[in-house]
Amino acid sequence: MPNNRIIVDLSDRNLYLLDGDRVIRSFPVGIGKMLTRTPAGEFTIINKQLNPGGPFGALWMGLSKPHYGIHGTDDPSSIGREVSHGCIRMYNSDVLALSPLAPINTRVTIRP
Repeated sequence: MPNNRIIVDLSDRNLYLLDGDRVIRSFPVGIGKMLTRTPAGEFTIINKQLNPGGPFGALWMGLSKPHYGIHGTDDPSSIGREVSHGCIRMYNSDVLALSPLAPINTRVTIRP
């Protein structure tokens, strides 16, 4: 588990969970729209909140960039689209499956 890391590829709108350099899971995601793009760079997961309410779905995983996170959604039709204010949206079932595999301090690389 300590080798797990996340890569979010904005071009194909997928989140990849890697063990070292091997992809072990991939999930479709919704990303930031043109005016509020998802930031590229290196981040870490710094906190988690179950059932944060509102548009954040079943789970929030906060990133080391303030106000940005990986979270569920109350609008599953938004997955695969450029719709968020910069966060990475996942289906609720997917974010719940990802959470135990991505503990606090997991590295998150967001690439264009």
